[in-house]
Amino acid sequence: MRRERSITLIDTQSGGDVSRVVTAGIKELPGDSVLEQARYLQREGDGLRRLLLSEPYGDPAMSVDLIVAPRHPKAQAGYIIMEAMGYPLYSGSNTICVATALLESGMIEMTGGAQGGGHGGEQQITLESPSGLARITARTADGRVEQITTQGEPAFVAERGLTIEVPEYGPVGFDLVWSGAYYAMISAAAHGFELTADEQIALAAFGDAFVRAARPGLRQEHPSLGDVGPLPFVHFMGRVRTLEDGSVESRSATYVHPGVICRSPTGTGTSARLALLAGDGVLGPGDTLETISPRGNRFIGTVLGQTDVGDFPAWNSTTTGSARLMARSKLTVDLDDPLVDASDLEGLLGP
Repeated sequence: MRRERSITLIDTQSGGDVSRVVTAGIKELPGDSVLEQARYLQREGDGLRRLLLSEPYGDPAMSVDLIVAPRHPKAQAGYIIMEAMGYPLYSGSNTICVATALLESGMIEMTGGAQGGGHGGEQQITLESPSGLARITARTADGRVEQITTQGEPAFVAERGLTIEVPEYGPVGFDLVWSGAYYAMISAAAHGFELTADEQIALAAFGDAFVRAARPGLRQEHPSLGDVGPLPFVHFMGRVRTLEDGSVESRSATYVHPGVICRSPTGTGTSARLALLAGDGVLGPGDTLETISPRGNRFIGTVLGQTDVGDFPAWNSTTTGSARLMARSKLTVDLDDPLVDASDLEGLLGP
Protein backbone atom coordinates (compact mmCIF):
# COMPACT_ATOMS: atom_id res chain seq x y z
CA MET A 1 0.00 0.00 0.00
CA ARG A 2 1.33 3.42 -0.96
CA ARG A 3 2.07 5.72 1.96
CA GLU A 4 0.85 9.11 0.76
CA ARG A 5 -0.25 12.14 2.73
CA SER A 6 -1.36 15.64 1.68
CA ILE A 7 -0.53 19.14 2.92
CA THR A 8 -2.59 22.23 2.02
CA LEU A 9 -0.60 25.39 1.30
CA ILE A 10 -1.11 29.04 0.48
CA ASP A 11 2.10 30.36 -1.08
CA THR A 12 2.62 34.08 -0.51
CA GLN A 13 5.37 36.65 -0.91
CA SER A 14 6.21 39.89 0.86
CA GLY A 15 8.97 42.06 -0.49
CA GLY A 16 9.96 39.12 -2.68
CA ASP A 17 10.43 36.69 0.23
CA VAL A 18 8.26 33.59 -0.23
CA SER A 19 6.33 32.22 2.75
CA ARG A 20 4.55 28.88 2.41
CA VAL A 21 1.57 29.00 4.77
CA VAL A 22 0.49 25.49 5.84
CA THR A 23 -3.25 25.55 6.52
CA ALA A 24 -4.14 21.82 6.75
CA GLY A 25 -2.65 18.35 6.83
CA ILE A 26 -0.73 18.53 10.13
CA LYS A 27 -1.94 16.99 13.38
CA GLU A 28 -2.57 19.23 16.37
CA LEU A 29 0.60 19.88 18.36
CA PRO A 30 0.83 19.68 22.15
CA GLY A 31 1.68 22.76 24.19
CA ASP A 32 0.10 25.48 26.30
CA SER A 33 1.46 28.25 24.07
CA VAL A 34 2.54 28.63 20.48
CA LEU A 35 6.12 28.76 21.80
CA GLU A 36 5.66 25.33 23.38
CA GLN A 37 4.11 24.01 20.16
CA ALA A 38 7.06 25.39 18.16
CA ARG A 39 9.60 23.78 20.46
CA TYR A 40 7.74 20.46 20.25
CA LEU A 41 7.78 20.69 16.44
CA GLN A 42 11.48 21.53 16.43
CA ARG A 43 12.23 18.59 18.71
CA GLU A 44 9.84 15.96 17.33
CA GLY A 45 8.77 17.03 13.83
CA ASP A 46 11.52 18.98 12.08
CA GLY A 47 10.84 16.84 9.01
CA LEU A 48 8.10 19.29 7.99
CA ARG A 49 10.58 22.17 7.80
CA ARG A 50 13.12 20.06 5.94
CA LEU A 51 10.47 18.78 3.51
CA LEU A 52 9.09 22.17 2.47
CA LEU A 53 12.44 23.98 2.33
CA SER A 54 14.38 21.27 0.48
CA GLU A 55 14.33 19.66 -2.95
CA PRO A 56 12.13 18.47 -4.53
CA TYR A 57 9.36 20.29 -2.59
CA GLY A 58 10.95 23.64 -1.86
CA ASP A 59 14.04 25.81 -1.59
CA PRO A 60 15.99 27.05 1.47
CA ALA A 61 15.42 30.69 0.45
CA MET A 62 11.72 30.23 1.27
CA SER A 63 10.04 30.27 4.69
CA VAL A 64 7.29 28.04 6.07
CA ASP A 65 4.51 29.14 8.43
CA LEU A 66 2.37 26.47 10.09
CA ILE A 67 -1.06 27.69 11.22
CA VAL A 68 -1.82 26.26 14.67
CA ALA A 69 -4.50 26.70 17.32
CA PRO A 70 -3.74 29.78 19.43
CA ARG A 71 -3.42 29.40 23.17
CA HIS A 72 -3.67 33.08 24.11
CA PRO A 73 -7.31 34.18 24.55
CA LYS A 74 -6.77 37.40 22.57
CA ALA A 75 -5.36 35.67 19.48
CA GLN A 76 -7.44 34.61 16.49
CA ALA A 77 -4.81 32.21 15.14
CA GLY A 78 -1.32 30.99 15.93
CA TYR A 79 1.62 30.41 13.61
CA ILE A 80 5.02 28.74 13.82
CA ILE A 81 7.80 30.16 11.62
CA MET A 82 10.36 27.88 9.96
CA GLU A 83 13.37 28.98 7.94
CA ALA A 84 16.70 27.60 6.73
CA MET A 85 18.27 28.52 10.08
CA GLY A 86 15.56 26.84 12.16
CA TYR A 87 12.65 28.32 14.09
CA PRO A 88 12.75 32.12 14.53
CA LEU A 89 10.41 33.29 17.25
CA TYR A 90 9.15 36.24 15.25
CA SER A 91 9.41 37.55 11.68
CA GLY A 92 7.91 40.67 10.14
CA SER A 93 7.70 39.41 6.56
CA ASN A 94 6.26 36.06 7.65
CA THR A 95 3.68 37.83 9.83
CA ILE A 96 2.67 40.05 6.92
CA CYS A 97 2.26 36.95 4.73
CA VAL A 98 0.35 34.94 7.36
CA ALA A 99 -2.08 37.76 8.13
CA THR A 100 -2.75 38.31 4.43
CA ALA A 101 -3.28 34.59 3.77
CA LEU A 102 -5.64 34.19 6.73
CA LEU A 103 -7.76 37.17 5.70
CA GLU A 104 -7.89 36.54 1.96
CA SER A 105 -8.67 32.84 2.45
CA GLY A 106 -11.50 33.60 4.86
CA MET A 107 -9.87 31.74 7.76
CA ILE A 108 -10.23 35.09 9.54
CA GLU A 109 -13.23 37.09 8.40
CA MET A 110 -12.43 40.25 6.47
CA THR A 111 -14.52 43.12 7.83
CA GLY A 112 -14.84 46.87 7.32
CA GLY A 113 -16.81 46.80 4.06
CA ALA A 114 -14.00 45.08 2.16
CA GLN A 115 -16.09 42.19 0.87
CA GLY A 116 -18.24 42.13 -2.22
CA GLY A 117 -16.98 45.28 -3.91
CA GLY A 118 -17.10 47.45 -0.80
CA HIS A 119 -14.75 50.35 -0.34
CA GLY A 120 -12.67 48.61 2.31
CA GLY A 121 -11.10 50.03 5.40
CA GLU A 122 -8.98 48.89 8.32
CA GLN A 123 -9.37 46.08 10.79
CA GLN A 124 -7.41 44.87 13.77
CA ILE A 125 -6.40 41.24 14.23
CA THR A 126 -4.15 39.55 16.77
CA LEU A 127 -2.01 36.51 16.06
CA GLU A 128 0.07 34.43 18.45
CA SER A 129 3.65 33.88 17.35
CA PRO A 130 6.17 31.85 19.34
CA SER A 131 7.48 35.13 20.83
CA GLY A 132 4.02 36.30 21.90
CA LEU A 133 1.24 38.40 20.41
CA ALA A 134 1.53 40.15 17.05
CA ARG A 135 -0.89 43.07 16.88
CA ILE A 136 -1.83 43.75 13.29
CA THR A 137 -3.66 46.45 11.38
CA ALA A 138 -4.84 45.29 7.96
CA ARG A 139 -5.85 47.79 5.30
CA THR A 140 -8.27 46.16 2.89
CA ALA A 141 -10.08 47.08 -0.30
CA ASP A 142 -12.41 45.06 -2.56
CA GLY A 143 -11.66 41.75 -0.87
CA ARG A 144 -7.88 42.17 -0.99
CA VAL A 145 -5.41 42.99 1.76
CA GLU A 146 -3.55 46.04 0.52
CA GLN A 147 -1.22 46.59 3.46
CA ILE A 148 -0.27 45.08 6.80
CA THR A 149 1.23 46.89 9.77
CA THR A 150 2.45 44.56 12.50
CA GLN A 151 3.79 45.17 15.99
CA GLY A 152 5.71 42.23 17.35
CA GLU A 153 8.63 41.86 19.72
CA PRO A 154 10.20 44.90 21.42
CA ALA A 155 13.77 45.26 20.20
CA PHE A 156 16.74 45.95 22.46
CA VAL A 157 20.46 46.41 22.09
CA ALA A 158 22.05 43.52 23.97
CA GLU A 159 25.72 44.42 23.40
CA ARG A 160 27.52 47.25 21.64
CA GLY A 161 30.98 47.57 20.17
CA LEU A 162 31.79 43.89 19.70
CA THR A 163 34.59 42.76 17.38
CA ILE A 164 35.35 39.33 15.96
CA GLU A 165 38.22 38.20 13.78
CA VAL A 166 36.76 36.62 10.64
CA PRO A 167 39.06 34.42 8.52
CA GLU A 168 39.92 36.09 5.17
CA TYR A 169 38.02 39.26 6.18
CA GLY A 170 39.88 40.45 9.25
CA PRO A 171 38.33 42.19 12.29
CA VAL A 172 34.60 42.92 11.98
CA GLY A 173 32.84 45.25 14.38
CA PHE A 174 29.16 44.78 15.20
CA ASP A 175 26.36 45.41 17.69
CA LEU A 176 24.12 42.58 18.92
CA VAL A 177 20.40 43.43 18.87
CA TRP A 178 17.33 41.34 19.72
CA SER A 179 14.20 41.91 17.61
CA GLY A 180 12.53 38.49 17.56
CA ALA A 181 15.93 36.86 17.07
CA TYR A 182 19.48 38.03 17.68
CA TYR A 183 20.97 40.09 14.89
CA ALA A 184 24.59 41.07 14.33
CA MET A 185 24.33 44.64 13.02
CA ILE A 186 27.25 45.48 10.68
CA SER A 187 28.08 48.68 8.82
CA ALA A 188 27.99 47.87 5.10
CA ALA A 189 30.23 50.76 4.10
CA ALA A 190 32.95 49.65 6.54
CA HIS A 191 33.40 46.54 4.39
CA GLY A 192 32.96 48.12 0.98
CA PHE A 193 29.33 47.21 0.36
CA GLU A 194 26.73 49.50 -1.24
CA LEU A 195 23.99 46.83 -0.80
CA THR A 196 23.11 46.51 -4.48
CA ALA A 197 21.71 43.44 -6.22
CA ASP A 198 25.05 42.49 -7.78
CA GLU A 199 26.63 42.17 -4.31
CA GLN A 200 24.31 39.42 -3.05
CA ILE A 201 26.75 36.53 -3.57
CA ALA A 202 29.55 38.46 -1.85
CA LEU A 203 27.21 39.45 1.01
CA ALA A 204 26.19 35.82 1.51
CA ALA A 205 29.84 34.69 1.58
CA PHE A 206 30.72 37.42 4.09
CA GLY A 207 27.68 36.58 6.23
CA ASP A 208 28.49 32.87 6.26
CA ALA A 209 32.10 33.45 7.32
CA PHE A 210 31.04 35.97 9.96
CA VAL A 211 28.37 33.78 11.58
CA ARG A 212 30.69 30.77 11.76
CA ALA A 213 33.35 32.89 13.45
CA ALA A 214 31.02 34.84 15.76
CA ARG A 215 28.77 32.09 17.11
CA PRO A 216 31.10 30.50 19.72
CA GLY A 217 30.57 32.21 23.05
CA LEU A 218 28.06 34.77 21.71
CA ARG A 219 24.96 35.48 23.81
CA GLN A 220 21.94 33.30 23.03
CA GLU A 221 19.81 33.83 26.13
CA HIS A 222 16.71 36.05 26.09
CA PRO A 223 15.51 37.51 29.43
CA SER A 224 12.09 35.86 29.24
CA LEU A 225 12.27 33.34 26.38
CA GLY A 226 15.36 31.50 27.60
CA ASP A 227 17.80 29.85 25.22
CA VAL A 228 16.95 31.05 21.69
CA GLY A 229 19.78 29.24 19.92
CA PRO A 230 22.95 30.39 18.16
CA LEU A 231 23.17 33.59 16.12
CA PRO A 232 20.97 33.19 12.99
CA PHE A 233 21.00 36.62 11.30
CA VAL A 234 23.31 39.38 10.09
CA HIS A 235 21.90 42.77 9.10
CA PHE A 236 24.10 44.90 6.85
CA MET A 237 23.29 48.57 7.48
CA GLY A 238 23.55 51.15 4.73
CA ARG A 239 23.92 54.89 5.18
CA VAL A 240 20.93 56.77 6.58
CA ARG A 241 19.63 59.37 4.11
CA THR A 242 17.20 62.19 4.90
CA LEU A 243 15.15 63.11 1.82
CA GLU A 244 13.80 66.53 0.84
CA ASP A 245 10.40 65.75 2.35
CA GLY A 246 12.04 64.91 5.67
CA SER A 247 11.57 61.15 5.40
CA VAL A 248 14.47 58.85 6.28
CA GLU A 249 15.63 55.80 4.33
CA SER A 250 18.49 53.33 4.33
CA ARG A 251 19.58 50.46 2.15
CA SER A 252 19.89 47.19 4.06
CA ALA A 253 20.46 43.49 3.58
CA THR A 254 19.64 40.59 5.89
CA TYR A 255 21.66 37.38 5.80
CA VAL A 256 19.97 34.19 7.06
CA HIS A 257 22.39 31.43 7.99
CA PRO A 258 23.20 29.31 6.10
CA GLY A 259 23.58 31.05 2.75
CA VAL A 260 20.45 33.18 2.18
CA ILE A 261 20.22 36.92 1.44
CA CYS A 262 16.60 37.98 1.92
CA ARG A 263 14.80 39.63 -0.97
CA SER A 264 12.96 41.91 1.44
CA PRO A 265 14.56 44.27 3.96
CA THR A 266 12.97 42.04 6.67
CA GLY A 267 10.73 43.26 9.45
CA THR A 268 12.93 42.09 12.32
CA GLY A 269 15.99 43.58 10.65
CA THR A 270 14.12 46.86 10.32
CA SER A 271 13.01 46.86 13.98
CA ALA A 272 16.57 46.02 15.09
CA ARG A 273 17.82 49.02 13.11
CA LEU A 274 15.15 51.22 14.70
CA ALA A 275 16.29 50.13 18.18
CA LEU A 276 19.86 51.17 17.39
CA LEU A 277 18.83 54.53 15.93
CA ALA A 278 16.35 55.26 18.72
CA GLY A 279 18.93 54.31 21.34
CA ASP A 280 21.36 56.76 19.73
CA GLY A 281 18.72 59.52 19.72
CA VAL A 282 18.62 59.66 15.91
CA LEU A 283 14.94 58.63 15.82
CA GLY A 284 12.17 59.06 18.38
CA PRO A 285 8.53 58.03 18.86
CA GLY A 286 6.55 58.57 15.67
CA ASP A 287 9.64 58.67 13.44
CA THR A 288 9.92 56.29 10.50
CA LEU A 289 12.70 54.58 8.59
CA GLU A 290 12.16 53.09 5.12
CA THR A 291 14.51 50.15 4.60
CA ILE A 292 15.43 49.11 1.05
CA SER A 293 16.72 45.62 0.21
CA PRO A 294 19.42 44.94 -2.41
CA ARG A 295 16.60 44.09 -4.85
CA GLY A 296 14.89 47.44 -4.22
CA ASN A 297 12.00 46.12 -2.10
CA ARG A 298 10.86 48.34 0.78
CA PHE A 299 9.41 48.15 4.29
CA ILE A 300 8.57 51.06 6.58
CA GLY A 301 9.48 50.85 10.26
CA THR A 302 7.94 53.22 12.81
CA VAL A 303 9.19 53.84 16.33
CA LEU A 304 6.36 53.68 18.88
CA GLY A 305 8.03 54.22 22.23
CA GLN A 306 10.33 52.87 24.89
CA THR A 307 9.78 49.89 27.16
CA ASP A 308 11.92 47.35 29.01
CA VAL A 309 12.81 43.72 28.36
CA GLY A 310 14.34 42.35 31.53
CA ASP A 311 17.12 44.78 32.44
CA PHE A 312 17.41 46.12 28.89
CA PRO A 313 15.84 49.38 27.66
CA ALA A 314 13.87 48.39 24.55
CA TRP A 315 11.79 49.95 21.79
CA ASN A 316 8.39 49.03 20.45
CA SER A 317 7.95 49.55 16.73
CA THR A 318 5.84 48.50 13.78
CA THR A 319 6.71 47.20 10.33
CA THR A 320 4.51 48.07 7.35
CA GLY A 321 4.51 46.14 4.08
CA SER A 322 2.29 44.15 1.78
CA ALA A 323 1.98 40.56 0.63
CA ARG A 324 0.50 38.83 -2.39
CA LEU A 325 -0.96 35.35 -2.71
CA MET A 326 0.84 33.32 -5.38
CA ALA A 327 -0.71 29.85 -5.22
CA ARG A 328 -3.17 27.64 -3.39
CA SER A 329 -2.16 24.01 -3.57
CA LYS A 330 -2.39 20.57 -2.02
CA LEU A 331 0.94 18.75 -2.00
CA THR A 332 1.11 15.00 -2.19
CA VAL A 333 3.85 13.68 0.08
CA ASP A 334 5.07 10.21 -0.86
CA LEU A 335 6.62 8.83 2.31
CA ASP A 336 8.34 6.08 0.30
CA ASP A 337 10.14 8.58 -1.94
CA PRO A 338 13.89 8.23 -1.23
CA LEU A 339 14.17 12.05 -1.39
CA VAL A 340 11.70 12.41 1.52
CA ASP A 341 13.13 11.94 5.01
CA ALA A 342 10.10 10.46 6.79
CA SER A 343 11.94 9.63 10.03
CA ASP A 344 10.11 12.30 12.04
CA LEU A 345 7.46 13.26 9.49
CA GLU A 346 4.99 10.40 9.22
CA GLY A 347 3.61 10.80 12.75
CA LEU A 348 3.10 14.52 12.17
CA LEU A 349 1.00 14.30 9.01
CA GLY A 350 -2.72 13.75 9.11
CA PRO A 351 -4.43 10.72 7.52
